[in-house]
Amino acid sequence: MKQSNHRLTVRLSAWLMALAILAMPYAAMAQTRIRYHSNRYSVQDDIKVGQQVAAEVERQMPILRDSQATNYVEDVGRRLVAAIPPEFQHPEFRYYFRIVNASDINAFALPGGPMYVNRGMIESARTEGEMAGVMAHELAHVALRHGTAQATKAQKYSILAGVAGIAGAILGGPAAGQVGQAAVGAYFLKFSREYETEADILGAQIMARAGYDPRDLANVFRTLQQQGGGGGGFLSDHPSPANRYQRIMQEAAMLRVQQPPIQNDMEFRQIQARLRSNGRAPSMADIARSGQRYPSGDGYPEGGRVSNRVEYPSSSYRTYTQGNLFRVSVPSNWRELSSGNSVWYAPEGAYGSVQNTSVFTHGVNLGVTRTSSRYLQQATDEFIRGLAQGSNGNLRQQSGYQRGSIDGRNALAITLSNINEATGRQEVVTVYTTMLQSGDLFYVISVVPRDEYNNYSRTFQNVLRSIQLND
Repeated sequence: MKQSNHRLTVRLSAWLMALAILAMPYAAMAQTRIRYHSNRYSVQDDIKVGQQVAAEVERQMPILRDSQATNYVEDVGRRLVAAIPPEFQHPEFRYYFRIVNASDINAFALPGGPMYVNRGMIESARTEGEMAGVMAHELAHVALRHGTAQATKAQKYSILAGVAGIAGAILGGPAAGQVGQAAVGAYFLKFSREYETEADILGAQIMARAGYDPRDLANVFRTLQQQGGGGGGFLSDHPSPANRYQRIMQEAAMLRVQQPPIQNDMEFRQIQARLRSNGRAPSMADIARSGQRYPSGDGYPEGGRVSNRVEYPSSSYRTYTQGNLFRVSVPSNWRELSSGNSVWYAPEGAYGSVQNTSVFTHGVNLGVTRTSSRYLQQATDEFIRGLAQGSNGNLRQQSGYQRGSIDGRNALAITLSNINEATGRQEVVTVYTTMLQSGDLFYVISVVPRDEYNNYSRTFQNVLRSIQLND
């Protein structure tokens, strides 16, 4: 009787174990083990250098401010982040996801979590699973801390000045996706084939844990080859290891995925159609040629022209809402000119283009940017330096910081002078800044010819007082 009970217990235990294995979203028993590489930098160093480079990326590249498309990519990204294996989770990392309004088939991620996916990548993928595959591959690089590990390896042959040295090498060195002088350099994009293989393997594991079919990661590389993902695109930045497709498929065969795997392709098609309805995105080469005078994005409406006569601001005001970020009231005879990173409000005759660069003579520019500091004055200093770099050397500081408030929050104001590119007239540029709860910098830039400043100062103050932040 005791022997019979023992056999029954063994059989029952075996049955329960088999049932538990079948119920798991993936199987971890046979998957490839991956380990961290030697790294002399701390996790906080990853975060710091990633923030520094992200701030420059978002100043130089046209980030698409389409809340529906961005929220969709964020949702996919969050699902993948939650599926990173525990041994590679870094609670300190701040993962977030942005769409770059560029036609190049590319994507990249920075240490500490910032990820950027080009419109061209989303539009070229055949399924959500393929897009998720590219994102999982990039997340794997971040989770494995490949960026600072590669910098550590490089120090065997050269001396770098700590984290600042890495950031300088990134921002100043040659790299795919270069825009002007701001490049996301070889340290964080052009990984070795060994690192690429590790990102492929961990990426497949992340996909399986998240409920996606990891074979989509293998398929996306074939899609990219067919659609030109090399030649300055994703495959150029991510050199292919030998037998890449076969190795990912081999790993996928060792992973168990929930059945059926996630196939959210209806919403994916809707997002693709939404992006394509905006017309063709500019290439990174186009963006580099056009330059940016003030923080902007995917361009302003055509048809604007700079005139010597601009209508005086109306005494009546119209309120505009920018997503869930802010509300503002501006003169009713000013036009809203949205862009990827920010929005301008300006009267007719006060905006146009000079050598493919958007130029404004009167109006206000409101937007959000990421900086490497959460301290208001340091973040503002960094922002002002970025403006100066994009002004052809004409922007000059005319005052020190003055303290004030924006929607009840501590704010800074600084007055600058500039020579307008379109008119050659001296102009007054005033920058107002405050910190958002996210740690991003909210800015307001007012622009007006110097000899008209007194006529506009009250209008600018009314606009500033009307701002309501919703973060």
